[in-house]
Amino acid sequence: MRATTALAFVTLITLAASAGAQTRIDAINTNFRWLGPDDKIVVERYDDPKIANVSCYMSRAETGGIKGGLGFAEDPSRFSIACRAVGPIEVPSGLRKSEVIAFASASLFFKSFQIHRAVDAEKNVLVYTVVSTKLINGSPFNSISVVPVLVP
Repeated sequence: MRATTALAFVTLITLAASAGAQTRIDAINTNFRWLGPDDKIVVERYDDPKIANVSCYMSRAETGGIKGGLGFAEDPSRFSIACRAVGPIEVPSGLRKSEVIAFASASLFFKSFQIHRAVDAEKNVLVYTVVSTKLINGSPFNSISVVPVLVP
């Protein structure tokens, strides 16, 4: 029984790590902390796992200090996203109209950011939205970016 529970836990962690796959591009110090790491604005790249040559760049606040250094601080829900075609784009047939393509944890237990992709077939664009799972005054913080799919 314990082996099954441990295996399930390891599988969950592995899935969470792969779903949150990103590349850290930069970290800009915004507030000096005497103890622990400084507060930062972190810039990360998320590549769309189903559409080659589309990358989303997200900037987000990261809390430092002792709690931040230990991974217990809850990062603020402040972020921005910009998605771009970094090469020729081909939308695969059978692509779902809307789905979550990535997520990142913003605190150990309470909050994450999710990047959603939606297809606007009428205008031939891909719409990417980053959303915080933490409600703020009744609605989650979000940011949006659009990538046109150019037809040759």
